[in-house]
Amino acid sequence: MTKIAIFDYGAGNIFSLRNALEKQGATVEVQTQVDKLKGYDGIFLPGVGNFDPAIQSINRDSGNFLDIVGDTPVFGICLGMEMFFDKSQEGKEKGLGVIGGDVIVLPNTLKVPHMGWNALEIKQENKILEGVKNGSWVYFVHSYRANPTASDVIVAESDYDVKVPAIVQKDNFFGTQFHPEKSGDVGGLMLKNFLRECSK
Repeated sequence: MTKIAIFDYGAGNIFSLRNALEKQGATVEVQTQVDKLKGYDGIFLPGVGNFDPAIQSINRDSGNFLDIVGDTPVFGICLGMEMFFDKSQEGKEKGLGVIGGDVIVLPNTLKVPHMGWNALEIKQENKILEGVKNGSWVYFVHSYRANPTASDVIVAESDYDVKVPAIVQKDNFFGTQFHPEKSGDVGGLMLKNFLRECSK
């Protein structure tokens, strides 16, 4: 069975994410220390919380997160994905810097936070989208959106009066602005596809 770690930095959706992964056949353990993330087939950064406390949790231990992760597949959800970037308007701490760019607040002309279902506009093929149709609906809860410096990291977008990068990927880092664990069969399929990559 695929052995997965969820890194808990005080996020509120650990239970639903764990259930969704176990439903797909993964063995899941929750870890609160970066130096205990070695040896897993895949790592999840869950998606509820605030930018600065989350980054501080990753940086508080002696082990460097990126060094420990190495080439292990990492899946960031919402806030977890936002931490891939250099910085965020939500806080003052530096992000992980895996993907160049920043995270910016949604325009104040829109209802924020954005909570609801939006369709995916697939921009390029990706391993986690195998079997997922263009126009599939997924569930968002967010107040910020990624603003990458290079468009080639954007796998899919959604339209919320502004284009929101919905899925990003660079090397072994995969991220979704939406919550796959709350996105029904479509989200479950993406998790299944990611777990397949973890087992290779």
